[in-house]
Amino acid sequence: MFAAYAARIDRDQPLNGLELGERPAPEVRPGWTTVNVKAASLNHHDLWTLRGVGITEDSLPMILGCDAAGIDADGNEVVLHSVIGQSGHGVGPGEPRSILTERYQGTFAEQVTVPAWNVLPKPKELSFEDAACLPTAWLTAYRMLFTNAGVRPGDSVLVQGAGGGVATAAIVLGAAAGLRVFATSRDDAKRKRALELGAEGVFASGERLPQRVDAVIETVGAATWSHSVKSLKPGGTLVISGATSGFTPKNGELNRIFFLELKVVGSTMGTKEELASLLSFCAAKGIRPVIDSTLPLDRAREGFEKMAQGDLFGKIVLTV
Repeated sequence: MFAAYAARIDRDQPLNGLELGERPAPEVRPGWTTVNVKAASLNHHDLWTLRGVGITEDSLPMILGCDAAGIDADGNEVVLHSVIGQSGHGVGPGEPRSILTERYQGTFAEQVTVPAWNVLPKPKELSFEDAACLPTAWLTAYRMLFTNAGVRPGDSVLVQGAGGGVATAAIVLGAAAGLRVFATSRDDAKRKRALELGAEGVFASGERLPQRVDAVIETVGAATWSHSVKSLKPGGTLVISGATSGFTPKNGELNRIFFLELKVVGSTMGTKEELASLLSFCAAKGIRPVIDSTLPLDRAREGFEKMAQGDLFGKIVLTV
């Protein structure tokens, strides 16, 4: 079957390890099901895999892709939950948690196999392309907002780095849930798009907000960390799920964190139950993921290049 896969690890030039071509079809195994992929979406996790994060040389070649929607063996339209392992995640209780492409082959292929437990019905209101955007970036944003930040309608939230997959999802979901959403970006066009998606106010990166917020959604990391901490109300919550600009900020702002009794919460992906709630929320409220561009699988390299350059707003979807 045709697939986009990591053939080599290159920490400095990750796209050097990306290849497109034929790979073996998934093997049948007890308790697992094979899905014919109709659409899959890119995440920064795929670039990190090409850099060797979360994977070792002996796992190569590894088909990339965490997210997918497609048709199962019984003809049902489905969405995949890409977290596999740990008790309740589809395999034995002794297996550590992983995401597709770390231990198991991913979704950038004509077919993918996952534990049957990891398959959810696709709402009829969502296209395959829409549904394929949800299981990683949108699920991460959903958990950050509604589980780990614990915000309620009327609360204020700052979303750093408008344009990225998680940040875009947080703006749309937050606005739909009645939150007062503020967003930042270095790019004026991305700030304007954030306003169109429901942000109440947009600001240049590092610009002082008109008020302090109840929570910050942080995926940028080192470049925005100080601003995130300074933007919080006393007792506020900073939720972080990524650090695309680096892991070590110049100033940790520890004095502010303890003096203002701020909470810093790490967040990774989400549960199958949260994904089911996200799917239902999107279907019921007419929410659709922001898609930057849609490409056929054989043009996956173009999508990877666009994501690596940061030249996108929303998700890049690959169709099969």
